Amino acid sequence: MFIDFFYLLRSYGVPVSLTEWMALMEALSLGMAHSSLYGFYCLARAVLVKSEAYYDRYDQAFQHYFEGIETSEKLTEKVLEWLENALPPLHISPEERQLFQEWDLDELRRQLEERLKEQKGQHHGGSKWIGTGGRSPFGHSGYHPAGVRLGGRSVNKSAVKVAAERNFRSFRTDEVIGVRQFEVALRKLRQLSSRVEGPLDELDIEETIESTAEKGGLLHLTWTRSRKNTMKVILLMDSGGSMFPYMRICSQLFTAMNRASHFKDLRFYFFHNCVYDDIFLDPYCRQTHKIKTEQLLNLLEQDYKLIVVGDASMAPSELLMVNGAIDWNMYNEEPGILWLQRIAAHFHHAVWLNPILEEHWEWTEGYYTIARIKEIFPMYELTVEGLDQAIKKLKVKI
Repeated sequence: MFIDFFYLLRSYGVPVSLTEWMALMEALSLGMAHSSLYGFYCLARAVLVKSEAYYDRYDQAFQHYFEGIETSEKLTEKVLEWLENALPPLHISPEERQLFQEWDLDELRRQLEERLKEQKGQHHGGSKWIGTGGRSPFGHSGYHPAGVRLGGRSVNKSAVKVAAERNFRSFRTDEVIGVRQFEVALRKLRQLSSRVEGPLDELDIEETIESTAEKGGLLHLTWTRSRKNTMKVILLMDSGGSMFPYMRICSQLFTAMNRASHFKDLRFYFFHNCVYDDIFLDPYCRQTHKIKTEQLLNLLEQDYKLIVVGDASMAPSELLMVNGAIDWNMYNEEPGILWLQRIAAHFHHAVWLNPILEEHWEWTEGYYTIARIKEIFPMYELTVEGLDQAIKKLKVKI
């Protein structure tokens, strides 16, 4: 039953197992969908979908599979006019709902086509014609277990178009992220320790109890330093050129990093296409605002967590050749790939965030340089899921 729906869910990236599918079949045999398409929608989602991150994919698959039940785009303006003056919403008793035990999707589609051909005017109430407030499967503000809502708003939530609304798209973890989501993800990048300088400003409960007991019950407060985040982070961003389409998402990351107040130290540096002999101190990559890459590596300790942001997409010569830098004002005495290798070797914790979706890395323009840089840095796409994976990796030496 609905086995094609099982495979369709998997094709949309919803990780459905056979065990879960058999549980759904058992639930259906027990009547837990209440002979309602909306009931089936809710039941299947509850049984098959493990995380709200997959709700939007589930909705898309559901809409795809039952698309024949959706409101047709060819409905005439005349039909919509019939539905403008609706009766009050119809309230159905549990006993009346039991009258609707069977529904057939193909039959419902056929009936709708017939109604559109036969109906000559507006109709409200009743159980056949397109209208409002009745038990007809076509219209709105009424009730039918496999109803097609045309106009109005859903009252009994029985229409397939509930899935088409895609109310859960913001729950996805594979979508490009915003400032707020960046901030939430970056909070996971913590390394708490009390072994830092600062005042003794936090009450040590265990030591207070122990010292009080040693003094025969005479209260003796013991203080300690509060735990601080000792994480030191560098954000190294590609600026200009092929990164222009991703300016908004990079700006959001930059904003989120600037708002982060829990890092012990946070530094920003910039490059254009690839890192060469110099690294820039502003996103304009001005020659007057730069520092020698070698000098920077000598200044910064190896315990910094390095996040490189860039599309890694460039001409092979820019990555592999002496004087391959595309900027005529620059002359690189060594290939960019050597500098990337030195940076990766210096910082034991480093990742590369790519705004190009991973599914495109193998065929997009610049695929060759993306592949070569992936050999140097662990690379993740700039999505919620990708950032979570990158943060986990930052806690492990590359």
